[in-house]
Amino acid sequence: MRLDKYLANMGVGTRSEVKQLLKKNKVQVNGKNEKQSKAHINPDTDEITVDGNLIEYVDKVYIMLNKPAGYISATEDEEQSTIVSLIKDFQHMKIFPVGRVGKDTEGLILLTNDGQFNHDIMSPNKHVSKIYRVEAKNPITDDDIKQFAEGVELSDGKTKPAQLERTENEKVAFVSIREGRYHQVKRMFHAIDNEVLNLKRVQIGKLKLDSNLPKGSYRELTQEEIELVKQ
Repeated sequence: MRLDKYLANMGVGTRSEVKQLLKKNKVQVNGKNEKQSKAHINPDTDEITVDGNLIEYVDKVYIMLNKPAGYISATEDEEQSTIVSLIKDFQHMKIFPVGRVGKDTEGLILLTNDGQFNHDIMSPNKHVSKIYRVEAKNPITDDDIKQFAEGVELSDGKTKPAQLERTENEKVAFVSIREGRYHQVKRMFHAIDNEVLNLKRVQIGKLKLDSNLPKGSYRELTQEEIELVKQ
């Protein structure tokens, strides 16, 4: 890999900024100053430093975000705030959200630059569950639970069976679905003559939202958590 591309990909700066660092002898490869932006390095074996700081090679990144309401699930938008804009440390790695949730939906969102990881989670054939906490307008009945279990008829067809579990509060429940249709949970409640007042995703696969992660905050997933998502 070219040295300037490596440094740019790792967020050190733009290509032009990297060239200036090279000219000023700020960059070292294996302990020796390097001025040539075209110099080729091996990310796996060469040690690259800038101003004495080691620039470690990171190829793929997996991020958990506690999404606040008011942000859309997109990489960029001219009029609305996106969830990617909240991830300050990894903008240079071309991250994108894994699936989509509504603007007003809160909670667990994953972001990555790994297309295969995204496919493994979002493909309907993978059957990865997504669990939401729902605050409903009306009490949730036994008949509602039965309808969800049988599948709810929507304008784009009947949903796959979903699990609706009441809490001690008759207007609060947890919904587990294995699809990712547009505004699916809200549409399912509307179809059974109820409405969602607040929606929060709390789990994907076996990965739960970190309870210590404040709204708007994020962190990288551990390797164990990456595997939990797919289960």
